[in-house]
This record gives sequence, structure tokens and C-alpha cells, in this order.
Amino acid sequence: MSHLIADFLNLLYPNLCIICGENLMKHENQICLACLNNMPRTNYHLIKDNPVEKRFWGKVPVFKATSYFFFTKGSPYQKLLHELKYKGNKEVGTVIAQHAASELLENNFFSGIDFIIPVPLHPKKYVSRGYNQSECIGLGLSKILGKPQFTQLLIRVKENTTQTKKSVYDRYVNTAGIFELTDKDALAGKHILIVDDVLTTGSTLEAAIQTLQVADNVTISVFTLAMA
Repeated sequence: MSHLIADFLNLLYPNLCIICGENLMKHENQICLACLNNMPRTNYHLIKDNPVEKRFWGKVPVFKATSYFFFTKGSPYQKLLHELKYKGNKEVGTVIAQHAASELLENNFFSGIDFIIPVPLHPKKYVSRGYNQSECIGLGLSKILGKPQFTQLLIRVKENTTQTKKSVYDRYVNTAGIFELTDKDALAGKHILIVDDVLTTGSTLEAAIQTLQVADNVTISVFTLAMA
């Protein structure tokens, strides 16, 4: 009976792939297998000193870093981020992050991390959006990597203006002093995986990493769902 109800509901509210719009199979979620296979992956977790890690060279110390896929304006895969950030589809961030984590797990790219910290939103932005998209991504990673996510150790205390269309220098200035630690002792001697949705210039992540460095003997790695 439950299968009949599910099939009936699927007729009324079809479960479609975000990318191609085709009906999803019962074992698929958010994205069909064909679109998942065609995703423009960076595969940077397979490359030593990869371009994501190089973004932070000479700025902040990062142990390992990678992004799952390339973000290009106009690409069908841009829909994933729009669904996550602007359409209230929290699940897509978790689902895609689970796919990413499964691939990362194959070569133990983030082995040794103790816990995950998502880049936080300012409380006003959180209330406006209703959730933090980076937390959704962190949840997906946590489920596959088996590491806890903590959302209150790093907080955003400054509501900076949007980074869109800002120069590299202006982005750096715009992110100065926007984060604070609530318990630096909890981070001492730990390996932290900090998570964000999209890597552009890296200025927001740099500000977060600088704040995390206040803790003693801390190691920091970085994961973003996409890379511009």
C-alpha cells in the first residue's frame, strides 16, 4: 500500500533531477546518476599541491584542501548552488556532499580530521535564509566521514556586505574581523575541516582560518562544494 501511495504522490509531485529535469529513479535523490557522472569534478583530491591548496599559499596555513566540482556561470550545475542558497533546498547540499565524501574516502584524503566546522552565517542572515548552507554540506560530509560537525565554536560577529563583484583586495577588507571563537581550548591540538559552499578568492575562508589559528597547535584543512 505504501508503494501505491508513493507512486500516486509522485504523479502529483514528480521527483525530478535538478540538472536535467528527468524523473528520478527510486534510488536517486536530487540528481540522476547520469548527471552525477557528468558532474565537472575537479578531482583535486588526487593531485598533490592542487590549485585549491595553492590559493592559500603565503596567506594562511592549510594542511589539505579541495573542492568537489567546478562552478561556471551558465552551467547546468549552477542550479545545485542556486537550489541550496536561494531556493530553500537544504537537502541538495547534504546529498551532493555525501557523494563527494564517498570519493574522498577512497583515498583517505581527509584522514586524521577530528571534526568539521562550517563557515557560519551572521545571525541576521541565518534568520533571513532559515539555515546555513555550509552546515548542510558539513552534515553530508559528517555522515560519510564519520566525524562530528560543530556549529557553535566559530561564530560570525560582523555582518559584512555581499562579496559579489568586489575586487580581491575589497573582499579581503570586507572580511576582516568577521569571525570569533567561542572556545579556543576545544580546538587546541585538533585537526579541523572547515567547510564552505563556493571558493572564489578564498577571502572568507582566510578570515575563518586566521580566527581558528588562535587555538594552540591547530591543524586546518578545507573543503568547498564548488570552485569558481
